[in-house]
Amino acid sequence: MPVTEAIRKKLSAVPHKPGVYLHKDRFGTVIYVGKALDLRKRVSQYFQSSRRMGWDLKFNALVEAIHDFDVHVVKSEPEALMLESKLVKEFKPRFNISLRDDKRFLMLKVNLNDPIPNFTFTRLKKDDGARYFGPFVNSVGLRNTVALARKQFNLRGCRVFTPGAADYKHCLYAHLKYCTAPCVGNVTREQYLEQVRAACNFLEGQCREMQGQLEAEMQKAAAAHEFEKAADLRDLIRDLKDTWKKTEKFARVPYKLPLSINPEKDLLELAKILNLPAPPQRIEGFDISNISGTFAVASLVSFKNGRPDRANYRRFKIKTVEGQDDFAGMAEVVGRRYSRLKREAKPLPDLILIDGGKGQLGMACAELEKLGLENIPVIGLAKEFEEIYLPGKSEPLRLGLANPAVKLLQRLRDECHRVANSYNAQLRLKKISESVLDEFPGIGERRKKALLEKFGSVQRLKMATLEQLAEVSGFGGKAAEELKRFLEARGTTPNAHQ
Repeated sequence: MPVTEAIRKKLSAVPHKPGVYLHKDRFGTVIYVGKALDLRKRVSQYFQSSRRMGWDLKFNALVEAIHDFDVHVVKSEPEALMLESKLVKEFKPRFNISLRDDKRFLMLKVNLNDPIPNFTFTRLKKDDGARYFGPFVNSVGLRNTVALARKQFNLRGCRVFTPGAADYKHCLYAHLKYCTAPCVGNVTREQYLEQVRAACNFLEGQCREMQGQLEAEMQKAAAAHEFEKAADLRDLIRDLKDTWKKTEKFARVPYKLPLSINPEKDLLELAKILNLPAPPQRIEGFDISNISGTFAVASLVSFKNGRPDRANYRRFKIKTVEGQDDFAGMAEVVGRRYSRLKREAKPLPDLILIDGGKGQLGMACAELEKLGLENIPVIGLAKEFEEIYLPGKSEPLRLGLANPAVKLLQRLRDECHRVANSYNAQLRLKKISESVLDEFPGIGERRKKALLEKFGSVQRLKMATLEQLAEVSGFGGKAAEELKRFLEARGTTPNAHQ
């Protein structure tokens, strides 16, 4: 692509710092996400024509498609790697391949409510009452640090959930005196919990004196010409530093990364074509999702200043509509949303976007009129030709796909689709999973409810021990054993019974 003056000016402002960069095409779509230790040096390489002869076909195609770019500066290269992975999963750029899987960074987990708590590694954080540490970019350093913590605080390293005397006989940790062996009563559970809590403080970086002790040992070993021991201690100190290093977690895409080349320009164009008094600062969009009339849900997506405002997203279950009736479903959620805002005297949006044509738009307008809110601008967007429908107008606006206002509305509408469809899929998966219990003989609604209240989902229920099942009302003794066999026979995945 020819390097424009705008690109040159933008490149000159890119710092020589670590971070991620996002290349975008002429529609503002993110087509590639990359990381760099030096952003200025790395991003500039894409616009140096002298390098073109060494590029392969794929890289040439990427460069030809680049119309603009954005950068986000972070503190270190590991943070850049974490943010790159997050953004690739978020945007799914067509030129990215290596990070498109669902691999996550390693975390450490311990549940203090377990009979004998144990530190385990995981890549998925769940709402299960456990304490989580991480994520950590350096998995090798983390594993070495955990091994040190187990040795230092005399913790178990066995994988059995509730070890007993039989496990103790074959336990290397116990025989090497690494573990205090709570499984055979050498210490009480409360004493062992104190050891675990001390290890938690250590893993949070609150025991810095240990690093000083190791450094002193390393220097002593080096002075005694025990160089192999000194090297091992040096590597262990490095692992501790890597583990304790503060790393931003990037739970969401950083707000300052725009999804458009110029969102302010998009809003000005939208205000112009809709004859609005000012660019709409807050836009709310609605979409309906159902499968043959079942699991009917709706999404509400909010954009603020042309960017997603995820804190104000909402999801709805359709309550009053039977069968597949998107028009009535749209009327219900619009009525519910704005009757509540009016009742609670909360700010109203500057523009409402309805996914659909004249039918859905008409139902939304009728609901707003009932509430006395007919002055709120509202439009519909029909997907096939990206036509914009206006209240009271028989013919839609056809502005073309290159129009910046249309691209803004497309981004909002596509986000509505994503949220609605993911909510629908979530409800379907939950229903499929929980229906497994209906096949258990004599389950009854009361006992089924007791199990789900205890474990939260069938997936967690399948992971429960016999002792944990027996704690639920109505499942003492034989019933717990029968339920455990029943769940094991149906596998460990939500879809195993289908």
